Amino acid sequence: MSKILYITANPKAKEQSFSLTLGEAFLNTYKELNPNDEIVNVDVYDMEVPLIDEVVFSAWGKFGQGLSFGELTSEEQHKVSVMNEILEQFLSADKYVLVTPLWNFSVPPMMKAYIDNICIAGKTFKYTENGPVGLLGGKKAVHIQARGGIYSEGPAAAVEMGDKYINAVLNFIGITDKESVIVEGMAAAPDKSENIKNDGIARAKEAAKRF
Repeated sequence: MSKILYITANPKAKEQSFSLTLGEAFLNTYKELNPNDEIVNVDVYDMEVPLIDEVVFSAWGKFGQGLSFGELTSEEQHKVSVMNEILEQFLSADKYVLVTPLWNFSVPPMMKAYIDNICIAGKTFKYTENGPVGLLGGKKAVHIQARGGIYSEGPAAAVEMGDKYINAVLNFIGITDKESVIVEGMAAAPDKSENIKNDGIARAKEAAKRF
């Protein structure tokens, strides 16, 4: 039995989101094939995700000086505790499904904030004399992304930083067994959006079978 984190980053309703529609198709297919696996839903727009701010830096600085958790302010304790809960939940999983739209060439801000909570030295990666090394080898991930325009080819491919970013993060923390399912062009060709969506759903279901 495996534990899967289904991580979504879109405040829209599923009916208004291509990425969430594909994600649901993926998840339903996966559940049919793996009924005993544990699925944990993580909606980064419906949970507290601490930002790395002056409070967090202050807490980390105190830890660096040898102070204990009890010597932090109540605000510092709260943020550090929530960040640790997010991290431990991430570490406990065997597989990850990340579902995001492409916003302004990248991922939504709450997904970036979530990733800031899991990229922690000594937990998901470590520093060595040869550079950082990921610690989550053996785990699997899939990134499902929806793009209104066409970014897989032409000049726009150079500015697509959403899937590239997710893949860079996964590589950094040691997850090399991964796949991307991309649906794009719905806004660029609205008359073809339904066909594009249906093709994406079919590919998402196939990816679920491989997952």
